[in-house]
Amino acid sequence: MKSYSYVAQDARGKQVKGKANAENEQEFLEKMKERGLFIKDYGEEANSSTRSIYKFSTKELAFCCRQLSAMLTSGLTLVKSIDIMRNEQENDKAKAIWQDIYENVQKGESFSATLEMHRGSFPDFLISMVGAGEASGSLDVIMTRMSDQYAKENKLMNTVKGALVYPIILGVLCVVIVIFLFTFIMPTFLDMYEDPSTMPFLTKVMKAISDFIRKRWYILIILTVFIILGINYALKAPNLRYKVDRMIIKGPGWGPLVTKIYTARFSRTLSSLYSSGIPMVECLQRASAILGNMYVDDKFESVIDEVKQGETLSAAITRTEIFESMFCSVIYVGEESGALDSILEKTSDYYEEESDSAVERLVHMVEPIMLIFMGVIIGLVVCGIYPALYGSMESIENE
Repeated sequence: MKSYSYVAQDARGKQVKGKANAENEQEFLEKMKERGLFIKDYGEEANSSTRSIYKFSTKELAFCCRQLSAMLTSGLTLVKSIDIMRNEQENDKAKAIWQDIYENVQKGESFSATLEMHRGSFPDFLISMVGAGEASGSLDVIMTRMSDQYAKENKLMNTVKGALVYPIILGVLCVVIVIFLFTFIMPTFLDMYEDPSTMPFLTKVMKAISDFIRKRWYILIILTVFIILGINYALKAPNLRYKVDRMIIKGPGWGPLVTKIYTARFSRTLSSLYSSGIPMVECLQRASAILGNMYVDDKFESVIDEVKQGETLSAAITRTEIFESMFCSVIYVGEESGALDSILEKTSDYYEEESDSAVERLVHMVEPIMLIFMGVIIGLVVCGIYPALYGSMESIENE
């Protein structure tokens, strides 16, 4: 991402100075054209392509939106509110971003256009909502909704992270036990065999694994790194990514649980967007994109086309076969009653509670798999060393 400083003239003939982020010069010029600015002079900032972009976390976004909402509701101007936000930042990179926002808004730029300059730092969803709030004159209400939105997203992320602590500890413990058994325990018992050719087949296999781990451990590290890099690279291929994302939704056992999590995020986002006066087509584009699932994006292309042609949203979403029938029925009721935004908000509250329990059930599915894996490894090691232990005890009795 490159940063361009510019001097431009707006539709009223007023001179505007500022900065904008873009991948290349053509994208920068297109952005300026969309804003209705006539560029007089511009240039790429030195070392802008290598400058790191600070990305605000959901917790920080929730805090910033809540603070802005409180200040705007109390009667403070937007410029003064941003000035206070700038001074409250403890992180230097975050403070620099708010400083730039403050300067640009003070010069007459809209808040949403200024956030657009820092697209890498702020999500597209927030930028769209701020633009809708400025257009409708209800920026304080939008900031309140965004605060709730990101607070709930942060709560869900914390729930997932908290639920994953035990499986991660269990996984690390599995690896440590396997390494310990094959590195220290196995060699001790294998030395009891005077003639290696008399070893049972399973013991020979265990010995080979033990020798490999002790003498060629670096190969395992290299293989692990290559596998991780290979998976990351493979998932960038659209065809494979599409199949993986489809399996996430349609997979046995975990599929319905993941769908509940997706439904909660989708309904909350769609409710926030639609209640802000954003056209339904753009609402669907933004709400589906926030899920980050290629299979869902592909299905929603047809949904958007059908809605453009006059089809009802409930019928179009039902045909995707992604969400539960109850959720599709709720959308139908909302369309018929003309209260789609409020019904979606209530539905999102229900599915957020369901998503919490879905996360717990997903974790509970992983735990027994890890315990079984650990038990199988320990069982194989015991089976491998038992003949040596039994033979040594027999020799002691014979003596």
